[in-house]
Amino acid sequence: MKLAHIHRANKHIEPVWHVQLAVLAAIGLQVILNHDLTVGPKYAIGIFEIILLIGLASIRPKNKPSISGLRHTFAILLIAVVSAANLASLILVITNLLEGAQLDGRDLIGSAVVIYLTNIIIFGMWYWELDSDGNPGQSTDIAPVDFLFPQMRLPKDSSISQDWQPTFFDYLYISITNAVAFSPNDTVPLTHRAKLLMTLQSLISVVTVALVVTRAVTILA
Repeated sequence: MKLAHIHRANKHIEPVWHVQLAVLAAIGLQVILNHDLTVGPKYAIGIFEIILLIGLASIRPKNKPSISGLRHTFAILLIAVVSAANLASLILVITNLLEGAQLDGRDLIGSAVVIYLTNIIIFGMWYWELDSDGNPGQSTDIAPVDFLFPQMRLPKDSSISQDWQPTFFDYLYISITNAVAFSPNDTVPLTHRAKLLMTLQSLISVVTVALVVTRAVTILA
């Protein structure tokens, strides 16, 4: 529940602006997709996602279970909607290709790049949001620990490991390396849900790169 608790006054909780920027980047990428490669009016979906983001930023955390529950619902719903919209666009691209639709090669390559980049951002959000359930101690203190970072393997008295906590950028880096190499790099997934998410991201990346981009290059040739 990191996105829901990011305003909490705690030195280990990172600032909200870079997470909001990542969400806005994912929404912006979806808006520039071709109308034929989105489910429903793309601007309506984008506006709905922005409303969720504004609602999340507006509802300040309080010591009330109902408020905390509402913020957590907004956080998960926001990430889930962006994920579903991106996956739907990929499915539409594949469907158009299998049905022999005459798609412009440049548009196809552009759509593949947009889907690929959105995939990186949104899975970075999933990793960040779910690891350690968003508790203030984050990954190094509170179970379940989903990812084993290199800093967590260093001796406790090391200057690097002291007071170190993973931030959103660390999870975005996991997402980037997983999308590029289709496997973990220096950070190891420990739980089933982490491995499942990384597997799903790798499959989406493989399909986007191997099928869509290869077909687009064929069309251009």
